Amino acid sequence: MIKEDNFITPIPTRWIGPIHIKGADGRLDQEVSVPLATYESPLWPSTARGAKISRLCSGINCTVIDDRMTRSVALRSKTAAEAHEAWQSIVARENELNDIVQSTSQYAKLVDLNHQIVGNLLYIRFEFTTGDASGHNMVTKAADALLSWILANYNQLEYSSISGNFCTDKKVSAVNGILGRGKYVIAEINIPRDICEKNLRTTPEKIVQLNIEKNLMGGIIAGSLRSANAHFANMLLAFYLATGQDAANIIEGSQGFVHCEVRGDALYFSVTLPNLIMGSVGNGKSIPNIEDILNKLGCLNHDVQSGDNARRLAIICAAVVLCGELSLMAAQTNPKELMRSHLLMERQENK
Repeated sequence: MIKEDNFITPIPTRWIGPIHIKGADGRLDQEVSVPLATYESPLWPSTARGAKISRLCSGINCTVIDDRMTRSVALRSKTAAEAHEAWQSIVARENELNDIVQSTSQYAKLVDLNHQIVGNLLYIRFEFTTGDASGHNMVTKAADALLSWILANYNQLEYSSISGNFCTDKKVSAVNGILGRGKYVIAEINIPRDICEKNLRTTPEKIVQLNIEKNLMGGIIAGSLRSANAHFANMLLAFYLATGQDAANIIEGSQGFVHCEVRGDALYFSVTLPNLIMGSVGNGKSIPNIEDILNKLGCLNHDVQSGDNARRLAIICAAVVLCGELSLMAAQTNPKELMRSHLLMERQENK
């Protein structure tokens, strides 16, 4: 008899790699094994193949471009003019706003504000740094305090919502990729032709052509929004589940791009992930198994206020995505290889 309030769903998890990862700031240059939790068993050997490529080459270079978490509030006024006037006053008082934010958390800091006015509606998007936490609850708490302050100081504004969808949380949108939400990380690798041909069974030219015809043109005709990739979501979900992340954030997290070029006699291959929402502390991270995994990944070593642990985790995640994306794209340059590999691997897993 299953007790509904105490039922645990097991997810098969394996460590793959190691992956040779380099951080652009020079603080990371090592081989890291990573856990992937998934029911799609071919993902393990496929991502492991990409990890092998990272060791054969000079590693995967990862750069954190930006780091912020957002929450938007919605307010209403009588006219657009009143909403605009209120916004101009609010944005001029950013120092006061930051004092309010820091009274709600020792980790949250206000770094920017953006707005949209639609008719008589004012949407304000607050952008924060949140230390090592992904920051969902932290920024909502801060936004709630800011909203109370705004309503107390601007009589022409009325409450509409604490979350006005201009955030945007767990939904497909353009705004997160443009303004940023979470960690913006780029992972890059240079693969010599001989390694491409021997270990990926393809050529730099074939992968570049596939990226244009599948990810770019295919994505355009499908109407994809800020996405040009083969299967970022597969690696993201497996890594998110294994490290205690809010898995619903793969919705915006999987909006990203593959960019590759033939450079001389080598393949330049990169993945860009503008919306990696993840943390090394917070909900889900105190589970003993998850805590042990984060410790093995070296993501519990720094002061939680600095955000270095969470950024390291995001760098590792981006490298994982590159490994899985590279391997799948290489397979898809060859007719029948993808299906043949899936059937073989799943048959072995089910023995």
